[in-house]
Amino acid sequence: MAKIVFKSYNQNDNLLFPPCLGDFIAANDPVRVLNAVVDQLDIRGIEDSYAGGGASSYHPRMLVKVVFYAYLQNIYSGRKMEELLRRDVNFMWLSGMQRPDFNTINLFRKNRLAPVVDNLFTQVVEMLVENRFISLEVQYIDGTKIEANANKYTFVWKKATKTHQEKLDKKVKSVLSEAERQLNMEMGEEKEGVMTSEEMAERTERILGKMEEAGIGDKALRKAVGTVKEESVPKMKEYEEKLEILGDRNSYSKTDHDASFMRMKEDAMNNGQTKPGYNVQISTENQFITHFSMSWRPNDWGVFIPHLDMFERRFGRQSREVVADAGYGNEENYEYMDGNGIEGYVKYPMFHTELKRGYARDPFIPEHLYYNEEDDYFVCPMGQHMECIGETHRTSELGYISTAKKYKAQNCEQCPLRGMCFKGKGNRVIEVNVKSRLYRNQARERLTCERGLYHRSMRPIEPEAVFGQLKYDCGFKRFHYKGKRLVEAEFATLAIAHNIRKMIARTDAGGR
Repeated sequence: MAKIVFKSYNQNDNLLFPPCLGDFIAANDPVRVLNAVVDQLDIRGIEDSYAGGGASSYHPRMLVKVVFYAYLQNIYSGRKMEELLRRDVNFMWLSGMQRPDFNTINLFRKNRLAPVVDNLFTQVVEMLVENRFISLEVQYIDGTKIEANANKYTFVWKKATKTHQEKLDKKVKSVLSEAERQLNMEMGEEKEGVMTSEEMAERTERILGKMEEAGIGDKALRKAVGTVKEESVPKMKEYEEKLEILGDRNSYSKTDHDASFMRMKEDAMNNGQTKPGYNVQISTENQFITHFSMSWRPNDWGVFIPHLDMFERRFGRQSREVVADAGYGNEENYEYMDGNGIEGYVKYPMFHTELKRGYARDPFIPEHLYYNEEDDYFVCPMGQHMECIGETHRTSELGYISTAKKYKAQNCEQCPLRGMCFKGKGNRVIEVNVKSRLYRNQARERLTCERGLYHRSMRPIEPEAVFGQLKYDCGFKRFHYKGKRLVEAEFATLAIAHNIRKMIARTDAGGR
């Protein structure tokens, strides 16, 4: 039997010359790429936040590297970062063997990094442009809902709040009016709408003062007026505060006032339950995140224009092409792109339906009816003129007014095609938005041309793939901070880590 030989093993052996930590890190390790990227960033915004004096602080560039590398490794906990600074060679090398605790790391993230991390994200994107990873000439836009760090049972709904406020107002007015009648006080006309808490308090104090002065008022009424002062006035003030927080929203969470309740795509119970969250929009190119924005609006079409405006403010220019799905396709957004010189490859809700053979052959669809532009009438398949009978106006959440015209046929009762045409009573009425129709026709032409087919094939592997990577590969399905400012900062950090990860992958693949 051959002799068994083991390598020498001695845990307590001391080295004459201790090795450098960098010797244990490969030349192409991702940590070296991240280190080089952060070294190029301008962090004067962070440095200027220090007041000076007192004990020396950890260097902000070191802390930025630690936080960014943690997010690159899908680590979001300050305590976990502290632990890795003590035992992970990459973290130890980045920090220069310094060991800030979790409290220092978290305070840095919240108070010093958060205000400037959006600017650092912009710098990283501009770095990608300089190195020709992206051009910013095209944006693939999509949105997803990410759950807020808030309890799902802490909801406040605007409709319920207004209902309770109106009930309280009605009850209080009844009590105060009866008190004023018994005291023979001058009663003016009741103000329309709900009383404010200040008006309620002032009126209550006036009645209580009169009661004390005159020494009249039955015991039950005195108690009722006292209840208004002690309970109803504070309650009315609470409703006012809730409505002020709500603003234009329909809901918010008590534990994160900036989060609104939305239906999430991840619905384990499949019951449409709403949860507090944010609607996160991203623009991508070559799967790099080039821009992001957040909104309380649950739909995508209402955040499209603000998202593009923010992109232009971020980079001082706008993309030549924009690609998005049918959730963004409406008249308001098409007009914005047309007016700003953007070539939009944006679907609209009926796009795929219109491409089906059955739809194209249906002569009764309003889009297939002949339109006489000069005299402003449609002609139905039986040759009847459908004359304009009026207009309807709709105002969007952003204040955009769209106009649609109504056209009515003259004699549908005896028409042999009525059963195939429509099933309603009386003569058929159609509603047509001419401007929207023109924009849809333009969008259809673009989406079905060679360039449009290319963009349609790329869209599923651009923003949708990025969201998949963030949620499932990186495990980021819920924010860890509360409030829009910190939530935006956290997503900016996540986006920076994603872009560096992509940069590393493309560099290895392309040999850059």
